[in-house]
Parts: sequence; structure tokens; C-alpha cells
Amino acid sequence: MVKILEINNINVFYGEIQILWDISFYVNKGEIVSLIGSNGSGKSTLLKTLIGFLHPKNGIIKYDDREIQRLPPNIIAKLGISLVPEGRELFYELTVFDNLLLGAIHMPNLSRKLDESFNFVFSLFPILKERKNQIAGSLSGGEQQMLAIGRALMANPKILLLDEPSLGLAPKVVIELFETIINIRKKGITILLVEQNAYKSLQISDRAYIIENGRLIKSGRGLDLINDIDVKKAYLGC
Repeated sequence: MVKILEINNINVFYGEIQILWDISFYVNKGEIVSLIGSNGSGKSTLLKTLIGFLHPKNGIIKYDDREIQRLPPNIIAKLGISLVPEGRELFYELTVFDNLLLGAIHMPNLSRKLDESFNFVFSLFPILKERKNQIAGSLSGGEQQMLAIGRALMANPKILLLDEPSLGLAPKVVIELFETIINIRKKGITILLVEQNAYKSLQISDRAYIIENGRLIKSGRGLDLINDIDVKKAYLGC
């Protein structure tokens, strides 16, 4: 398989405090890969580093065989990496349409591909088309999460980074969300998923990594990790 993302021995700091230690892993094109860990383990810091909000002190991040560890977020977005941040971070006073439009702002050949991007997002989330003129802050929690994912997809990414997408959602909406993630992968988009619902994320993942205290401690196929005794005890409540 072809690696779309490869991380080699990165160390990341907030000021003088080290958060990530010698992190190395990879994501193949077309995979769903999950990062599992407790709160404060470094998952969100890792995603922020991959998108360029933080830069590693050392180590290499390669995307499509190009080193990106020193690039700013806008350039990384143009290359084809999109982040759905924890907490959605929508522009709640703007309409659904305007939020989606802002997601495409860094897309190359914007005018030519804009209609294609809207059609793609609306095919995944028909409710967003129905409510495109509605203020984002008036949407339900599930609809806001759809909008956050749709905004990230507007840039036509090759890889989608999802940070805690099911947080705060009702159980029925969570089931629909994971079905949507599977459908996004079927469209040819690679997914790196950080998710509090370890069981659901491992169920849909080709592979997964366990991160604790800023270090990767275990990896394997998603379904294999579901049956791992240590993983079941620590993350699955078994």
C-alpha cells in the first residue's frame, strides 16, 4: 500500500513542556486509522502538529513524500489535508452556506471546483442543503457536526483529520456519524480519527494506534485491538 502520511520521530513542545515524545506512525491511502488515548494523552496536539498549528522541535512529517513539518496551516490545507477540530469551531453567526464557503477558501482553482465541492457535501449531508440559509448557531448539535465536517470537505482534501467528532452527540446521531465516516472513505478520502468512543472507532478502523502520556504504546488492526486484553481494560470498559 502507498503511504499518504508518514511521521518519523517527532517531538513536540508547548513552550518548555514536552507533549509528544518520539512519535512515529503512518497512514496508507484509503485507510481509516484511529488514535486512541485518554484525555491529555496528546491526541489533539498531534493533529494540530500535522495541520501546522504546531511545529515539532525535531523529526519529519511527510505527506505524499513531501516534508511538511515546517509549513504553515494554509499551505498544508492547499496540499490536501483538512482538520475537523474538536468543538467544531464554526462561525455560528454566519449561515450554513457561508461556513461551507469559508472551508473552500484555500482550494486551488476555487471558482472552477466550487460547485463540485458543494454538490459533494450536500450529497453526504442533504440536511445542510435544506438549511443552507439558516444561521449555523441555530442548528442542532448533530447538524453542527455535519457542518464542521462538510466545511473541511469543501477543500477537496485527500486526508481528513477528525478530532473527537462524536463529542456531545446523542447515541443515535453517533451511529449516523460513524456511517458517514465510512461513506467518506468510500469516496476515496483517507481518514485519521481521534475519538473518545474507542469501541466504535476501532470497529471501523483498518488500523489504530494507542497513545499515552505523549508516547505511542501499541498499534494493530482495529478489530484485533478490540480483543486486546489491555485495550479492553483501559479504553473499552471491559
